[in-house]
Amino acid sequence: MTGGWEESARAWIADMGDKGDFARTQILDRPMLERVGTGRFARALDVGCGEGRFCRMLRARRIQAIGIDPTEALIGQARRQDPDGDYRIGRAEALDFPDRSFDLVVSYLSLIDIPDLPGAIAEMARVLRPGGSLLIANLTSFNTAGQPDGWIKDRTGQPRFTIDRYLDERADWVAWRGIRIRNWHRPLSTYMRLLLEAGLTLRHFAEPAPHGGDPAQIARYRRVPWFLLMEWEKPASQA
Repeated sequence: MTGGWEESARAWIADMGDKGDFARTQILDRPMLERVGTGRFARALDVGCGEGRFCRMLRARRIQAIGIDPTEALIGQARRQDPDGDYRIGRAEALDFPDRSFDLVVSYLSLIDIPDLPGAIAEMARVLRPGGSLLIANLTSFNTAGQPDGWIKDRTGQPRFTIDRYLDERADWVAWRGIRIRNWHRPLSTYMRLLLEAGLTLRHFAEPAPHGGDPAQIARYRRVPWFLLMEWEKPASQA
């Protein structure tokens, strides 16, 4: 099962372009790069790298980055965009790397695509070196609990974002601009429990807001909870 990614790859590539969409360029990129710009990281793994955009940003900051993704068309695009980069077909649930291979593992809006979340988090923790960080950007669980309907009109005709069945883990199909993929909703407690069970320590948590761009887009992204950003550290005691 591809979760719609193989079928949507061409539309995704067109939608992202070279720089990415509003959510990335105006909300998430800046705080993500702030977390990696401390000089602590030399070797990174981008899990669910897609067309390789964030890997290229890491490499531009002299961080050796490997990108993996299960979608062949997206890995092909990543290789075309960055011929000197290292992009591989792979799945988060079965990382083909030895223990303690990386001091930074990145999941940039990819956890919502992974059916086996417990397996993926355990694998990402396994390949982290002690003292290394797992950096996560994800849709908030409040947001995914509103899918697939999301915005609806109330009795007065005003748009409202509806959250329902928050505690029920499920997969929903979402579609926009020619892209149709399966996203997983899980309550925040599921993510927190699995990360804590992996022995990781939370070092940073944020709900980033838009910092630029089209005013109408800014207003839309400020109305409902959209994204969270977390940095989890693997304790040195796990050496």
